[in-house]
This record gives sequence, structure tokens and C-alpha cells, in this order.
Amino acid sequence: MDTPDLDPPSSAHVQEAVPEPEERVFLEGPRSRGSELKSVLTILAEFIRGFQALHFVGPCVTVFGSARFKEDHPYYALARTLGQRLAKIGFTVMTGGGPGIMEAANRGAKEAGGYSVGCNIVLPEEQKINAYLDRWVTFRHFYVRKVMLVKYSYAFVVMPGGMGTMDEFFEAAVLIQTKKIESFPVILFCKDYWRPLVEFLNEMVEAGTIDRGDLDLLLFTDSVDEAMDHIRKYAIEQFGLSRRVARRRPVKRIRLLGE
Repeated sequence: MDTPDLDPPSSAHVQEAVPEPEERVFLEGPRSRGSELKSVLTILAEFIRGFQALHFVGPCVTVFGSARFKEDHPYYALARTLGQRLAKIGFTVMTGGGPGIMEAANRGAKEAGGYSVGCNIVLPEEQKINAYLDRWVTFRHFYVRKVMLVKYSYAFVVMPGGMGTMDEFFEAAVLIQTKKIESFPVILFCKDYWRPLVEFLNEMVEAGTIDRGDLDLLLFTDSVDEAMDHIRKYAIEQFGLSRRVARRRPVKRIRLLGE
């Protein structure tokens, strides 16, 4: 697949951390109608800014994972290799834009000559944007960020992580289960780490709270080669990406829209 022609990253997409997250106030309960309207317009503006920043990034694979793993950790090395391999088969690698697993996947993509993008989040303690991004955008609201992480991707790779990673995994899984998005492949790396989750999902099948078919597109693996074969079959071939991208004509940017 061809990769998009991106402009250099802009510091305009970087925002400082804020001591009182706006969503905390927004979620505290009813406020004045004017305050609610202001929040709606702020959220709308954040969506528009995300669309502007990511519209031309091309077909992505989103990699989820913990920000806490350092460069010397085996999971970091695995994510870095994964980023390289995804770039080599033509995908833009998208992450949450932070350190740890996110940095490793972005770094691998850059090292392989691919495109690397990040959707960062403003936190009370600022999450540092990693140094391996061609383009990034920083959001204040988690739900806007999660839309962007899903919207542009044809597959999702879930590396070891904590509550945020679990949230992102189940968000993608529910959207697929409820047919809000296509049946994109979801890959969970590191079998030993995810074994308790796999066992729990199978218990849910036995209890009848999910169907066995809900697990069909989930791949649990330790093998990068197996993951690449899975993505080729269920993303590139299933959605005709190689043909679609080969036919795609360059898209003219509309400066009036801030592109």
C-alpha cells in the first residue's frame, strides 16, 4: 500500500496539562444551559481539530499498550518490531502518542520508513509526547481521543497494558460486536499476560453473556509473523486495501478548512 504525503508535525497540536480537567466539571452534573452549550461547542471543536489533523494519514493500524514499559523491557522491543513490520506492509502506525509501548510502536514505524501518528491526551500530570511521530494531535477529552484511535484504523493490536489499554480493547471489541464498525481484526500480544482475560472471555461464552462468534476475530499470539498474516487476511485482503490504495488519487487539501 502507498503511504500518505504528510506535512511536518506542528507544535500547534501540543497543549499544556491542565490542573482541573474540563471533563471533570462537565461530568459533575447539570449546569447552566449556557455552560452546557459551551461544553458542546468545545467538544465539537476538538472533533474538528482531530479530523483536520488525521484526515490524510492513510490506512492505520492502532497499537494500544502501557506507557510504563521502558526501552529495556521485552514488551518495548516487541512493540518496536511490530511497528516496523506494520510499516513495511504499508500501514500508518497510530498510537496514543505517549511513552512506553506507544513510543516503541511509533519508533519502529519511523525506523522502517513508514508513517507514525499519535493521539495524545491532556492529563493532570502531562503525558509527554514521544519523539517518533510524523503527526500528532492532543485531546482534552478521552472519548474524542478514542473515536480518533478507532476511526482511521483497519486493525487493532493490544499489547500488555493497564486499565487504559483494557478500556481501549473493550471499546473496539464492543463496536465490532454491535456492528457499529466493520469486523476489523483485533490482536492481543503476549499470551501469558492476557491468559486470565482469555479465560474470563471463555467463561463469558459459557455463561451466555457473549457469543462464541464474538471471539472469532480475536487473535491471541506471541508471533509477529502470525499477526502480520492475520492482518493481511482480515484487513488488507478482506477490505481490498491494496487495490483501493493503488487506485486512490492524490487528495487536494482545502486550506479554507485548515487542512
